[in-house]
Amino acid sequence: MVLNEERLNAFVGKMLDDIGAAMNASLLVVGDRLGLYKALAEGGSMTSAELAATTGTAERYVREWLAAQAASGYVAYDTASGKFTMQPEQAAVFADEDSPVFLAAVGDLVAATLRDEPRITEAFRTGRGVGWDKRNECLFCGTARFFRTSYKHHLVQEWLPALDGVVGKLERGATVADIGCGHGVSTLLMAEAFPASRFFGFDYHQGSIEDARKAAAAAGLSGRATFEVRAAKAVPAHGYDLVCFFDCLHDMGDPVGALRHVLGTMAPDGTCMLVEPFAGDRLEDNLNPVGRIYYAASTMICTPASLDQEVGLALGAQAGEARLARVAEEAGFTRFRRATETPFNLILEARP
Repeated sequence: MVLNEERLNAFVGKMLDDIGAAMNASLLVVGDRLGLYKALAEGGSMTSAELAATTGTAERYVREWLAAQAASGYVAYDTASGKFTMQPEQAAVFADEDSPVFLAAVGDLVAATLRDEPRITEAFRTGRGVGWDKRNECLFCGTARFFRTSYKHHLVQEWLPALDGVVGKLERGATVADIGCGHGVSTLLMAEAFPASRFFGFDYHQGSIEDARKAAAAAGLSGRATFEVRAAKAVPAHGYDLVCFFDCLHDMGDPVGALRHVLGTMAPDGTCMLVEPFAGDRLEDNLNPVGRIYYAASTMICTPASLDQEVGLALGAQAGEARLARVAEEAGFTRFRRATETPFNLILEARP
């Protein structure tokens, strides 16, 4: 075998970048949980001692953490003063949870996949699934915080208006089901925006529903947003004007059966909104940075979850619009279209 030295060096360089990112993933979690990013963003230029004092942490650890962050390009370092700062762009990604580009929550997702690696490795050998209810707790809060960014900045402002006639119904007073609602982030955003409507969140994971109920109570929305432990195929019929699946249909073992059941719970002129990870219809369409993230998540989270359930269709996080359209058609929906999109999500509309 003859190695091309130029290609080899380029590939080794890529691997060094990847190894650095992987090694620093745990430090991302540390900085997020201890409030180091937020304190540095608020405090301006700080030494390790100043940041440690502000956050009630040990200076020697903070000093090493800051050095790793600077080497990663996550914070800036001034050699003259020996102080660290966060540029506005860095703060938007790591320190501001209301920012449209907040990504610090991804650390919990990475941590969950690493902690569950033995289970996934065994699943590779057996072909069996690993259910959502069997995962590390980091996965649940990490998923809620990670998706909150997109939902907060796109759901009410862009996605719902892209659906035919839905906003008008919500403003007048509609009945809405949020299937696979998790911690209820999407449910509560809609409930806050449309006070005349009633929202029902369903998820088969008990812990997530409990957290959703607490969040609703804290937001003063319990009167119009209620949460119940139910799988998608057991959702009660209420003549829903809108049924939503936020980044969860591909995780279900029987997505066709779930959509078929939901179709029977909807009003005759109801709408089903599917929010799914952005993907093209062919593998080669998804060989890019976004596809890289989603294929990894699909391997470690989505596919094992589906294979743990009945049918186990295992659509995966990169199913693509054409495959999802076939699922909706098999379920009995007659109209299907892409309503809108972001770089990270497809927003699909299915009608009876």
